[in-house]
Amino acid sequence: MTPKENTQRLLNADGPERAGLNDAPWGATLRKWVTQGYPTRKVKKTVTEKATQGGKEVEKEVEKEIDEPVPPHEHFGFDMVGVGGWYDMMALRGVREIVKETDEWRIIRNGMGASLKWWKDKDGTPEHVAFDMTSRAVWEEKYKPHLLDVDRTRVKVDESRKIIEEKAGSGKWTHYGTLFIWEHMRQSMGDLCMYESLVLDPDWIHDFNRVYTDHLINHYKILIDEAGVPDGMWLYEDLGFKERLFCSPQTLKELIFPYYAEVVDFFHSYGMKVILHSCGFTMDALPLIVDAGFDGLHPLEVAAGNDIFKAVEDYGDKLVFIGGFDKRIMESGSFDDIRREVSEFMKGMKDRGARFMFGSDHSISTNTDYDKYKCAIDTYREHMTY
Repeated sequence: MTPKENTQRLLNADGPERAGLNDAPWGATLRKWVTQGYPTRKVKKTVTEKATQGGKEVEKEVEKEIDEPVPPHEHFGFDMVGVGGWYDMMALRGVREIVKETDEWRIIRNGMGASLKWWKDKDGTPEHVAFDMTSRAVWEEKYKPHLLDVDRTRVKVDESRKIIEEKAGSGKWTHYGTLFIWEHMRQSMGDLCMYESLVLDPDWIHDFNRVYTDHLINHYKILIDEAGVPDGMWLYEDLGFKERLFCSPQTLKELIFPYYAEVVDFFHSYGMKVILHSCGFTMDALPLIVDAGFDGLHPLEVAAGNDIFKAVEDYGDKLVFIGGFDKRIMESGSFDDIRREVSEFMKGMKDRGARFMFGSDHSISTNTDYDKYKCAIDTYREHMTY
């Protein structure tokens, strides 16, 4: 049974042969692992280099053959692989203003008026610095009008078609992926304005979400109809932090999840399964996630207070659980610790009848060594069959 076939059977509750496998080592982690024996391959790639032109230092794009880490889905045999789907959600196209820069980071103002601080050579989410969209009036005057029309140049049809064709013979379960309303609100309004508006101006929240739900559906219709239909879709929305959701389940139910249900129905109409990614605490949102029709949930972060065994006991008949293994064990545990904990995790999930894919409860950071991660994967394979 191919990875695609097994994953589809997991999602359909149709007699899979084994627990699945999926994870996400950071790019910086792969670069570290190369120094520890991880394989590389030569690829041609366009890179940005600094050059002197007319007495000034400028950045130029050049094509070079470089050594690059082998994609982890190939090396470790992960069952899922992304095939694009990230599209331009910015109201103002082509805006990327460098506000401030050092050797280590850049503050960049984007097409929603948000200034975000990004590391140059490290992975991670951006730091929120400043926001233009701090009222409904600003949204309606400066940004909303640019999001009401369909612009097919926002989606990468040719690029996605090529990737889908390349991966068609791999036997992997393919998926598109994108951020949606929650993350895009945070990165457009900023946390303070967004959380205040959830309470003080819910009509603005509804308007923002209505516009972006229509925006996503209209542009994904172009992408799917012209580039092709993958097996599924991942929506990346971080709804919680340590032991709490960012807002009450009732607020999520009223202002956020009706739009989730709408886009889930849209992707289901193409026969695609839909996975929700949410870092942080998600236990209190599980009923909403199920009611919205999601097929799977990732990653059930242990350090945030999630209990994946309890989640499986309550909702294992409704959801495939992806991830859930405490990454800290691979970061600081001994090889014996890793083998024991992975074995107990696999047994606990199977004893509860879980449909699941083994993986970390977040992603694999540079705190994890290559040989310890391999130990976890090898132990998974010893216990993967149902």
